[in-house]
Order: sequence, then C-alpha cells, then structure tokens
Amino acid sequence: MASETMWFWLVHLLLQVFTVRGKVPAIIVFGDSSVDSGNNNHVSTVLKSNFAPYGRDFYDGKPTGRFSNGRIPTDFISEAFGNKPIVPAYLDPTYDIKDFATGVCFASAGTGYDNATSDVLSVIPLWKELEYYKEYQEKLRGYLGKERANEVLEEALYLISIGTNDFLENYYIFPGRSSQFSVAEYQNFLVQIARNFVSELHHLGARRISLSGLPPMGCLPLERTTNIFFGSECIEEYNNVAKDFNEKLKGMVTDLNKEVAGIKLVLSNPFDILSQIIENPSSFGFEDATKACCGTGLFEMSYMCNKRNPFTCFDANKYVFWDSFHPTERTNQLVADYVVKNCLAQFM
Repeated sequence: MASETMWFWLVHLLLQVFTVRGKVPAIIVFGDSSVDSGNNNHVSTVLKSNFAPYGRDFYDGKPTGRFSNGRIPTDFISEAFGNKPIVPAYLDPTYDIKDFATGVCFASAGTGYDNATSDVLSVIPLWKELEYYKEYQEKLRGYLGKERANEVLEEALYLISIGTNDFLENYYIFPGRSSQFSVAEYQNFLVQIARNFVSELHHLGARRISLSGLPPMGCLPLERTTNIFFGSECIEEYNNVAKDFNEKLKGMVTDLNKEVAGIKLVLSNPFDILSQIIENPSSFGFEDATKACCGTGLFEMSYMCNKRNPFTCFDANKYVFWDSFHPTERTNQLVADYVVKNCLAQFM
C-alpha cells in the first residue's frame, strides 16, 4: 500500500512538471548582442564573435556568434522553462523550422530601438527582426499546421533585450540624435518605439512578453576605460540614464497591461542584480568586476578579442565580464536565474 501511494505521488509530481513545461512551448527572442545567438554571423558587419576565444566554454568549445565565453541569458531562460538549453539563431543555416519550433532568436548585435543605431555598424534593425518573425510564423504554420502553430505563438514567451546601443553606440558618440533630442526626449522617443513594437507583436498573436530594461551601462569595462582620468570608476551619468529609462519603460508596461486586452507584459530589469554583482563581486564568487577576461580587459570586443591576444584570462568564472561590453557565461546564468525567479515566474 505504501509503495502504491509513493508511485501515485511520483506520477502526480511528474504530471505537474510536464504541465508546467507545456505552458511555454517556445522561447522567441528579439534584441541586440545581449541575446544574439549568432545572427550577425550571416550579416555584412564587423560586429561578430564567431571565432575563438568566444564560445570557449560553450558546448564543445564552439564559437557560435554569442558574445560570451559560453551561453547567454536567453539560453538559460529557455532551459529553465523546460525547453532546449540553447535558443538557435534564425539566420543560422544549420537549423530549420523543426529546431525553431521550440525556440528562435532574431536578435542582432549592435542594433537598437532607433534605426539610426543599427546603421552605425550595418546590423539588423529592429523592424527587420519583426519581418523575420512574420516569415517564421508562416514557416511554423506550414510545419505544425495553422491551428497548432497559432497556439504555440500565443503561448510562447517573447523576450526582448535591447536599448544599450542606442545610448553608448549612438547618442553619446555621434551628434545626430544628441543635436535633435535632450537625453529625456531621446528616452521618450525610444520608449514610444518600444511601445509600438510590443503592440505590433501583440497584434501578430504574442501574449506573454518580457521587455528587458537597461543594465548599469556606466559600469561596463569599456566605459570605465574611457573614464580612466577619474580613477576608472563607473560613469554614473550613464547609470542614471539607464535607471531613468527603465522607469519610463516600467510606466509604459503598466499602461499597456491596462489598455491592451489579453496581454501579459512584464519588465525584466537586470539593473539591480548586475549592480549588486558589480559592487560586491566576491559575494557572488567573482574576483574582478572592473576588467574583462578577454585581452587586457579594458577595451577588447569582437575582433579585438581574439585567440592571438596573450592577456586573456584562464578562468572566465572569476570575471563578471567576458569582453569589454558583455558578461561571462556565469554572470549570464545569475542574471537569468534572477529574471526567471523575480520577473518570469508568473509564466511558469
């Protein structure tokens, strides 16, 4: 009798697990290098990472185009929801619709909300990511049938991570936007683009959407390097811009949840957890949060972070950042765990 009871509860538990996992049949990703799993490999741009030492801690040590030594946050989020441990890039010809049926990434490193940002390094603009998504929808309907595909598209979790490049690659570098807009006006301009993008996704069938805020972008190693005459401290102006922008996104998310029927939109804000890691790295098992693992750790990114650089660290797990702009796999996992627990748990 006791053994029968044990088996009953075991079966009941397994059914609960599979029911939870079935609630999110696919992870669909839009954004920039924080979530690009290899689309830039297939774009005519200098912003690539499909070479060593990128990916050295990925499966089989393979450089995939992810801007990290291993996996990125969306890979960990996919795994947390019971799906594949990686989200494949839509433009990668080694995958097809069978692979994309449970997860697909349209993100492009270097892009932003603003079309002018994507023009800087000739990467995929956000509007084009949406066009690829529409193309994907039709392929999915052809593969699963219209009714099942529409169910997957409605029940999928949509992850959007974008915006840092609009400021650090565009607004603060080139005079175009900064001569047109004050910082506050540019923030409002971007928030309106974000609102339109989310609204269009909803119109196309998306219901569960996570919009990521900006990280503490003034603490990226590259920005600290530019602040070398002030002790290489974080640039607080940039961090404050990120916080203000995140608050505006939060307001927009609240408004859309009230105004749009059926939408479940959350703001997944990595700012706090990344700030905690950067301010107290030893508490999280890191040794260095100011410099990156690759090269000197000050300015190397993309082609400057290559296997010929003699300064690259041996153990990336000791570092918060992999290159001067992007976190290590271990940091990515901590961020993903935080986001799943504090922002996405309602979808599980």
